[in-house]
Amino acid sequence: MMRLPAWAPLLLAATLAGCNPPPAAAPVAAQPLDTSEQKAPVADISQPVASGNTAAAADVAALAALSARFDPARDAAADLEMAKVEAQRGGKRIVLEVGGADCARCQLLDRFMEGDSQLRRFRDAHYVWLKVDAGSEAGSAALLSQLPPVQQHPHLFVLDAEGRLLHSRPTAGLEKGQGYDHGRFDGFLKHWVPPAVPAG
Repeated sequence: MMRLPAWAPLLLAATLAGCNPPPAAAPVAAQPLDTSEQKAPVADISQPVASGNTAAAADVAALAALSARFDPARDAAADLEMAKVEAQRGGKRIVLEVGGADCARCQLLDRFMEGDSQLRRFRDAHYVWLKVDAGSEAGSAALLSQLPPVQQHPHLFVLDAEGRLLHSRPTAGLEKGQGYDHGRFDGFLKHWVPPAVPAG
């Protein structure tokens, strides 16, 4: 009969020990469910943010609606108040775009701005853009009565963060051929950009 080496029983014991399942973990105690009333997050208007990038989703949707489309059902004066809060919070100026859903030049301006990512980013970084439906007697008449008369659409009004008129501009001078001119629009936006606030 053959003799096993002295270390063979140790190897056999180690191999068999590795086949045994590990001991079961101790059960974790169940945590109580938090059923206390939760408060919705509220944006801090004293903090500068990029337009539409607020803590509360409701603020994001409301700000996006300002420039989404011309809507005769909107209250332009209330929209301007919201734009002023965002402009003050973000160190921006406000541009009122007066026009209407049936205005071909307004639709062309929308396509131009959406198709030019550089201008759109610059606009969004420095301005709160607010569309005001010129055909809405109830929603915009009171606001538009406080501004210079508009002869054609779209028409742009540049306001400071407090809502004071800085400039009135028909868009005809920003056009080129059957569209809008990148260089002219870029110059317009850069000319009216708010002054930089000194650090300190």
